[in-house]
Amino acid sequence: MSDTSAVVVGFDGSEHSVRALDWALRVARSLEAPLTVAHVRSDALQLGSARIASLGGTPEIPDTVVDALAAQVGPRAEGLDVRYASLDGSVVDALTGAARGARLLVVGSRGRGGFASLLLGSTSRALASSAPCPVVVVPHEARAASLESGAAAGRVLLGLHIDETADEVVEFAFEAARRRGVALEVVTAYPVPPSPALLIGAPAPALQVPPPLPDETPELVDTTIRRQEERLRPFAERHPGVEVVQAVTPADAAGRLVEDSVDAGLVVVGRHRRHRVETLLVGSVAHAVLHHAACPVAVVPPAQRPGKS
Repeated sequence: MSDTSAVVVGFDGSEHSVRALDWALRVARSLEAPLTVAHVRSDALQLGSARIASLGGTPEIPDTVVDALAAQVGPRAEGLDVRYASLDGSVVDALTGAARGARLLVVGSRGRGGFASLLLGSTSRALASSAPCPVVVVPHEARAASLESGAAAGRVLLGLHIDETADEVVEFAFEAARRRGVALEVVTAYPVPPSPALLIGAPAPALQVPPPLPDETPELVDTTIRRQEERLRPFAERHPGVEVVQAVTPADAAGRLVEDSVDAGLVVVGRHRRHRVETLLVGSVAHAVLHHAACPVAVVPPAQRPGKS
């Protein structure tokens, strides 16, 4: 079912998944890629089909969600190769399987279940942590501008840890900015050493004032900018048309990315690999951005190591 060039979008009929579908349609068109709209059938339908099969019959229970969706999307998808998939199993497992070999998996921030106050549902969080391809989570309040190409789309933001972010993440961000025709803002945090005032005990209440930043901070900023530029140079050379805006921030890259996401079109963050353990996880920066960013967030995994399935 999956295609090496396909964009896959999960759809469950919720308003969140409608936004994800809108985003996926636009991206598939810009990539000239086929689009697979995947719906995981309800537990009731799955159980009903299994019951019919156990009695020796041929399960022919239609997936009304897919049927209705095909009728609605058809006119909007002119010129696109759109496929519809009705899947069984748990939502996470089914969408993970559908995304195997795909170019991109797009999901809404929440599905039909869960509390309305949740900014990120458990399914979206699990897929961002484990799907075999880049995952874009489209937030409920995504601006219409973030779904468009050109200058109105807003710049692309990249959260870059100079030593840990995989090349695949950086390349994804450059390519997204190039395709949209917008600037790429790269945010890197630098460590701020504690002030000596914090190391000698708290002063009397009357003397409590915010401690000054250490004298080493200007040097840390300059060093971080220089190292960031060195890390980005080969990508910038491959994408000479992309304007790169370098940004460094003390300690909290997540806060800067969330703040800047208000007028951005896409935030790109990496998925990390545990040391000595062949499992992937979403780090603290990606976790915070997924929960609080105002625009779609792409979580990009590192390349699969040779010999690993």
